[in-house]
Amino acid sequence: MIKKITIIPIALILSLLIMIVVFILRVGILPPQLPLFYSRLEGDAQITDTWMIFLLPALSSLMIATNHFFTRKYFKENQFVHSLTFYVNISIITLITFIFVRIIFLVT
Repeated sequence: MIKKITIIPIALILSLLIMIVVFILRVGILPPQLPLFYSRLEGDAQITDTWMIFLLPALSSLMIATNHFFTRKYFKENQFVHSLTFYVNISIITLITFIFVRIIFLVT
């Protein structure tokens, strides 16, 4: 049986590969600017340069690394926190990958 802790790096790598492949397949038809900041008002406030789409996988990796660090450092023996962190990390990976792919396919 594969431990939960080994699934997270595999899922993260798979997620990053999916994002890279989607970007490479669509890079030729991407506009110079993308709507990335949907929490802002409609219009120019949402628009950013194409390269900033890579903030999504970078932030995803940073959040997962931070979760892993704090769980290992402060909650070594707490199984509940380890399980909670596992499901939060899987959710982060899934949602960020979906958002990245959705943005790319919306603008192309």
